[in-house]
Amino acid sequence: MDHLLSLILCVPLAGLLVLFFLPSTNARLIKLWANFVFLAGFLVSLPLWFQFDPAGPVFQFVEKAPWIPAIGASWHLGADGYAALLILLTTLVGAVAILCSWSAITERLKEYYGHFLLLQFGMLGVFAARDFLLFFVFWELTLIPMYFIIAIWGGERRGYSAIKFVLYTLIGSMFLLLGMLAFYWQHYVQFRTLTWDLNELMRTQMPPEYAWWVFWAFFLGFAVKVPMWPLHTWLPDAHTEAPTAGSVILAGILLKMGTYGFLRFSLPMLPETSRDPLVVSIMAGLSIIAIIYGALVCLMQTDWKKLIAYSSVSHMGFCTLGIFSLNEAGISGSIIQQINHGVSTSMLFLIVGVVYERRHTRLIAEYGGLFRVMPAFTAVFLIAALSSMGMPPLNGFIGEITIIRGAYEASFWWALACGAGIALGAAYLLWLFQRTMLGEMANEKNAGLKDLNWREMAYFSPLLALVFWIGLYPAPFFRMLEGSVGAMLEAVQR
Repeated sequence: MDHLLSLILCVPLAGLLVLFFLPSTNARLIKLWANFVFLAGFLVSLPLWFQFDPAGPVFQFVEKAPWIPAIGASWHLGADGYAALLILLTTLVGAVAILCSWSAITERLKEYYGHFLLLQFGMLGVFAARDFLLFFVFWELTLIPMYFIIAIWGGERRGYSAIKFVLYTLIGSMFLLLGMLAFYWQHYVQFRTLTWDLNELMRTQMPPEYAWWVFWAFFLGFAVKVPMWPLHTWLPDAHTEAPTAGSVILAGILLKMGTYGFLRFSLPMLPETSRDPLVVSIMAGLSIIAIIYGALVCLMQTDWKKLIAYSSVSHMGFCTLGIFSLNEAGISGSIIQQINHGVSTSMLFLIVGVVYERRHTRLIAEYGGLFRVMPAFTAVFLIAALSSMGMPPLNGFIGEITIIRGAYEASFWWALACGAGIALGAAYLLWLFQRTMLGEMANEKNAGLKDLNWREMAYFSPLLALVFWIGLYPAPFFRMLEGSVGAMLEAVQR
């Protein structure tokens, strides 16, 4: 299909336009329409999986049209295997997040679903854009709806958390824009043409005296989004206060925008700086601190949701460590682990949402013995926890073992740190499961809790399927990434 990516982008945008004309008083119609649009978006994106040719060009489904010719900006879209997987993950997790909101959100429904549709449009654009300015527009567009989702439908400290999220990301974006402008100008100096086209900007040779500063400008833009330690402090607040669907999108998709930026821009556009031993050591050090620090903080949490939020800091540390291993195993493992994190952590936040909807508390001490009244829920939680801790034969094992192999090629100590992070991850997840699901039911308020209903099983089912599919048969995913990873390594070694 010549315009598949534009069609994928048009689905949430068209859904948003129709939503404006639906009567605000008809809550059921609004919910049905929003769920239909997100499901349609997922179905429309499926050709990315079935029609992508791993033996073909690195970027496929390419389309290009003039946008702002005066400054060399164009509507340029394309997807390699990496972008295609993230687009598919975005449409799937988006559909799941909207379905989980059915009974949780009862006020200002049009605004709520409208913000999610706009957010979906922005996230899809980030992964599909092949024009640097177009990418930045989509990047910034995701800020607006996420701010309102947290600020309007969040918890008690929603205002503080939403502002903190926006300020951190805006400051990072300011540095990212400065780095982009440096490339834009340097390309003009070298080739006397104004362009934001990434294929052209990749040809730009950034002078060494500027490359170092541009790399760290990119770093601030992308590291805030991952988030890497010590720029992570917005994440626990945003996760804790966001509604369940907001947390699912935040963990499942938005964090991947940061790692996507490192792989799509930092490594191929600044290859010499990216492989500089000092830069690699700094990035690896920050990643290892995130892995260990995030896991240790998880062991100290009393809030179920905040524990999972800090686990994301640890898990995304594995992803950035894999990226800066600068080898095939490390980068492939990082991308697979990004997909795994999007699946497993989304499930963990959905699990918190299920119990919060029934009990309206996230305190771990309030639970215990839930397996007695919620056996299906307990089984889903166990699978999600085992997946997140990297237990074979589930998806988390595939990503982590591949990252460890890549880390070992770079340094034995990196691999050892990964092993310590995995052990700590198992400790806090098993501790959480034991405290909430097993033992005696000390709190009588939990005795009447109902098990998963059909709607909840419906949104857990595709995620459970992915947990086992990637864990048991990851070959199609790695095959889809071969061209992307090969191109990234070729670019960073030039």
